[in-house]
Amino acid sequence: MSVGGQAVLEGVMMRTPSSWSVAVRRADGEVATLSEPVHSIAARRRWLRLPVIRGIVSLGESLVIGFRALAVSAGYAAADEEGGSGEDVSAELSRGQLIFAFAIAIGFTVVVFKVSPALITNLLPIDSTGIFVVVEGLIRVSLLIAYLAAISLIPDLRRVFQYHAAEHKAINAYEDGAELTPEKVQRYSKIHVRCGTAFLLWVMVIAVFVFALVGRPSWPLLIASRVLLLPVIAGLAYELIRFGGKHPSNPIVRTLLAPGLWLQSLTTREPTLDQLEVSINALKHALDAEEQARAERGDSRVEVMA
Repeated sequence: MSVGGQAVLEGVMMRTPSSWSVAVRRADGEVATLSEPVHSIAARRRWLRLPVIRGIVSLGESLVIGFRALAVSAGYAAADEEGGSGEDVSAELSRGQLIFAFAIAIGFTVVVFKVSPALITNLLPIDSTGIFVVVEGLIRVSLLIAYLAAISLIPDLRRVFQYHAAEHKAINAYEDGAELTPEKVQRYSKIHVRCGTAFLLWVMVIAVFVFALVGRPSWPLLIASRVLLLPVIAGLAYELIRFGGKHPSNPIVRTLLAPGLWLQSLTTREPTLDQLEVSINALKHALDAEEQARAERGDSRVEVMA
């Protein structure tokens, strides 16, 4: 069974095919946990489980769950500041709030990492289409690395990166069949093949090959292609990460995925035992909820990223 996750504010979200759980360290030292079911539309429609399409669906669902998990952790943080119990953090985001959050996040990503590189490259004295897409790709990857390097210097994000590593370590330990205790989990790598950071890098790389097929049209079509082809590129990157997750020991696969694994050094920091305890708590609750869901309605397999 594939397990994925995400770091949140002072905590970790873990997701299995049929459920997700978020665990957060409260100001009083206690660990609060919330579990919710996953109702994947891919489980009900076979065509949504086709290659590439399943990646687009899974990523969309992961974004929704990720925003909800962040909202839960933010709710606990606000409750701690105000001295409340945080009992209302399970309230779901409204449709309008989700749409607004999606618009901001996706808009930022598209403008900075898709549109900007194309516009910058279009201003350069480049005649060859092949050179154009390669230079555009290099600018895109450089922007991603610079962005990750810059935010890694922000002190407040260090703890988020520690929880990111704690998530990876817990999943690595679980997939290895190890006992899920902070001391045992600490021995595992903070790098994971299915990490979203590695996925972002492969989106950039695959975009070079996809955009090469488009050529170099007029700038309105150039910008439109960078936006409209993003789901296809994301779906292809998902398939690559999914394949890598199924063959993590293959030397060829490891070589191909090495740049993405290296990039995780910018978004992970060694976690403390307390942070690993939170990550393990989220994982155990997600696994318990998954077992209960399977007992109630059968097996529903959806791949998720770490």
